[in-house]
Amino acid sequence: MAALAWLLIPVTAAAVAALWSLWAGRRRTTTPDSAGVAGYERFRAAMERSRTDARPGHDRAGEPAELSGPGGPDGPARAAD
Repeated sequence: MAALAWLLIPVTAAAVAALWSLWAGRRRTTTPDSAGVAGYERFRAAMERSRTDARPGHDRAGEPAELSGPGGPDGPARAAD
């Protein structure tokens, strides 16, 4: 009886794997390709707008960036030894 229980484990695993592979390989028809491409184009356009709207010399909050002398707020960089 114990041998049958041990045989049942891999058989069950194989059945679950087969069912999962059928489910994972199904054709998804909920989103047509044209709608997906259109959504991607809207996303790219939004990213391009946000990049061109950014002004140099300003941080994300819209306030001017503070620069203190050469090397920025932390001071000059160390020279290589």
